Order: sequence, then structure tokens, then C-alpha cells
Amino acid sequence: MAAGAASRNPEPAKREKDLFKRMAEQGQLEPLAEPEQLELLPKAEPERQYCIFRSGRERFCFSVLDVEEVVEWPNLTRVPLSPSFLMGIFNLRGSIVPVVDIAFTEGRRPDLQPKHVVVASLRAEGDRDVLRIGIAADEVIGTCTTSEPLLVEESPRDVPHCCGMLRHEHRLALALDLKKLTETFPVPVI
Repeated sequence: MAAGAASRNPEPAKREKDLFKRMAEQGQLEPLAEPEQLELLPKAEPERQYCIFRSGRERFCFSVLDVEEVVEWPNLTRVPLSPSFLMGIFNLRGSIVPVVDIAFTEGRRPDLQPKHVVVASLRAEGDRDVLRIGIAADEVIGTCTTSEPLLVEESPRDVPHCCGMLRHEHRLALALDLKKLTETFPVPVI
């Protein structure tokens, strides 16, 4: 009980503040750097984190801020007359999530089912709800934290939902833009 009472006592913090104030007045404290010197320091790129996965033969990645979760391959319900890239839908805790196969252009072998679904979410504009979309993934490689910018110039021009390339383990992964992905693979909001 005495320890709890001491931590609530503002007296030690006040004494420390007064000590720093006296030391500053007496010139005993020096600034670590002048403001002009701080401007000369190189500005560090902010770190970003990506979820990297493989779909077909290609590696892809999403910003972890876009990824809601990764789930094991669920039982899908096929949607009649749906486009070939829509593998089906599944129920994720009360939300219906469409699953898109972004590797369908490679002619995925029909006997090899994907193992995971990377569920990404996009906040809709206005009063609409969150749009969730599942991406069929054969392998989830993991996460990568980097401060390097995406390689935008190297990104393939024929992949409209790609916003750049990410260097990871001596390989490249296509960085996906979730908004462009929903435009390239339009699935109705269910």
C-alpha cells in the first residue's frame, strides 16, 4: 500500500522538474543539437509492414493495414453465373466475403486448391460499410518490415492493381493496391 501511495505522490516529479529548471538557469544543461543542425540530419523513411503471400507462381503483398486476417481455406459457396476470377463466397463471423483468384490468368491447376485466404478490408466512402475481399493464396510467406520505398518504376504496366514492387529475400513481390484491385476484379457488395 505504501508503494501505491508513493507513486501517486507528485513530490518526486516536482523536485526533478525544479532540479532541471535550476540546472538550465545556471547553464549546466546544453542542448543536444541546435535547430539548424537538426534540419541537416537525413530524414529517415517511415517503416512500413507488408503481408507477403504467393498466388499461383507470383508473389504479392498488401500493406498490413489493409489485411484484416489470414484464414485457412474455407468451404466456399459457388455463385452461379459469376466471373471466372470469383471462386466463391464464405461466411467470416457473420460477414459474407467473396474470394478472388488473382492467379486465374495463369491457368491455376484445378486439382490444386489454394491453402489460405488473405482477407483484406477497404473502408467504403460515405455511410457504407467496410468492403471485405478474400484473395486466394497458395502460401503465406509472412510479414516484412522495411523503410525502403516501393519500386514503382519497375512495376508491370499490364497489372493495373499493382502499385509497385517490394524487395523481399532477394525476390520481388507485387504490391497490391486494394482500391484498384476491387476495380480490376469487381465483385458485388454482398
